[in-house]
Amino acid sequence: MAFPPQFLDELRTRIPVTSVVGRRVKLTRKGRENQGLCPFHNEKTPSFTVNDDKGFFHCFGCGAHGDAIGFEMRIGHLSFTEAVERLAAEAGLEVPKATPEDRVREQRRASLHDALEAACAFFEKQLRAASGRDGFAYLKGRGLSDETIARFRLGWAPDSREALKTALMSKECPETLLAEAGLLKKPEGGGGAFDYFRGRVMFPITDRRGRVVAFGARTLGDGQPKYLNSPETPLFHKGATLYGLAHAREAARERGTVVVVEGYMDVIALHQAGFPYAVAPLGTAVTEQQIEELWRLAPEPILCLDGDNAGQRAMARALDRAFPILKPGLSLRFAVLPAPEDPDSLIKAKGPAAMQAVLDAAQPLVEVAWTLAVAGRPLDTPERRAALEKELMEKAHSIADETVKYQYVRTLKDKLWQAFRPQRPAAPGPGGRGGTAGWGGKRRPLPGQTALRGMDGRIAGVGSPNSLRPPYEMQERVMLGLLLANPGLFDLAHEDLGRCLFSNDSLDNLRRGILKHLGATRGLDMEGLSAHLRTDGFSPVLDTLLEASERRMRSVRSYDGIEEAKALWEDVFHHYTRKDLLADVSEAYGRLAQDGSQAAWTRFEAVKRHEQAAGSRDEDERRE
Repeated sequence: MAFPPQFLDELRTRIPVTSVVGRRVKLTRKGRENQGLCPFHNEKTPSFTVNDDKGFFHCFGCGAHGDAIGFEMRIGHLSFTEAVERLAAEAGLEVPKATPEDRVREQRRASLHDALEAACAFFEKQLRAASGRDGFAYLKGRGLSDETIARFRLGWAPDSREALKTALMSKECPETLLAEAGLLKKPEGGGGAFDYFRGRVMFPITDRRGRVVAFGARTLGDGQPKYLNSPETPLFHKGATLYGLAHAREAARERGTVVVVEGYMDVIALHQAGFPYAVAPLGTAVTEQQIEELWRLAPEPILCLDGDNAGQRAMARALDRAFPILKPGLSLRFAVLPAPEDPDSLIKAKGPAAMQAVLDAAQPLVEVAWTLAVAGRPLDTPERRAALEKELMEKAHSIADETVKYQYVRTLKDKLWQAFRPQRPAAPGPGGRGGTAGWGGKRRPLPGQTALRGMDGRIAGVGSPNSLRPPYEMQERVMLGLLLANPGLFDLAHEDLGRCLFSNDSLDNLRRGILKHLGATRGLDMEGLSAHLRTDGFSPVLDTLLEASERRMRSVRSYDGIEEAKALWEDVFHHYTRKDLLADVSEAYGRLAQDGSQAAWTRFEAVKRHEQAAGSRDEDERRE
């Protein structure tokens, strides 16, 4: 049975080769690989390696080699179909049923691959012929070596309407197939198809396995468009494809980084200059599919963009597409080239070291989001600052993953506070710096340096950040109990609760469940909400929560009045959120105790002022 390539790729992604091999072979981690005794021949010294990044096993003793499917076939004496079906069941994937139409479709796809491969060979040959003299001179003038030209299979499309058509069309490769592959174009007024690419340098575009699926082309004259891509075909979807991916995969995985630039020549110039992990989108802003593809190679791909207005707009579009799909550990970084350079011109002018410096200065996504949001806008009134906060919070709340969303809300609110807090001049101290004797000498004691006092009045020792954290689980239980007994609190509490990250995993999972059901079904009462949660498997934590609530606090069921429930919610949540502030103080103090740097001192001063401001607000509320 012929399985769709997309299905097999997904299966290989879900089933790491080490998980399949590890069931039969005892593996030991050695650097990036795992080693063990080969199961296919008798040996006493391990010569069998397994590499998840590359997706294969290899034995240097007997030559056995393959992926997870191949190992399952060998070890279990299975056919390809049997091995795929067994692994698919393990991965929870439904095996596609082959229909006559599927078989015809796969045969058609194979024929399209064959036609595109033949076209690529034709264009390569033409580049070295007399008709391709100008194209070859252009590539050499851009500084490309013969090796690089051959590696990327660059070519030339003759300036003729039927050169490719005449060379390729046959009984096995009819006009309809060439047109479906995007190599020929039908005239709008009718008549025979003609070559889609004419008089252009050709850049083959491949899938992740290195098979040609399309072409990019550049004109050498004044013709428009300057760059031209193949049309969408059964094999080629522009928003899901990255130029240079097959060339960059191995290096990106080995080095844990991948760089995204704007064009074909940028990718090729970077590879030739020693950056073999560069790829490019195809004339469009980076899409969600391309970001997901990049994350398969590295957790934080670097988008390297021009420093002009177009580069700024490209950054903004990439941010908008990345925010909703951010996941723990998976993000983007942004490197900005000095205007008016692109990677190719920068390397030519200043060498690879200059390009490396640009990449080393790449900024995290959160910093770029902040910079773009505040750049060039007046923030001199409360209304304008409120508009900035609203914009940033909308971005943060667009993140689907609750954990990442919480961290972004907290980080951006901290940036807003730092940016707009009242500025007070620091009292000068010895050495010209407030509160210190100069950073090169001995520091005099800082206020609160010997100990910091937590909310509960207990003293926390130096260097023990966790000791500042009182047991907040009771407050977490109270908040959940209030919502269970009073689902009508949802409109007031859902945003606050969505920003929380509870210390107890069971309670945090219940928090997410409550938000899900109350958000999806308005008007639920306590019994209806509890029934939904018990269906989701929350019965043990629900029973414990309600039992503890009955025993340790005034019963949550007694909060029948919604106004009384609201008042209690606001009080509990207010005190609960103080834990984040105290944790920040502890972290800043621990950092200051360790290195005493200017940055550590500045951070410590900031969070202490934040704590004092919060204390003043609490005092004002008590007086009222």
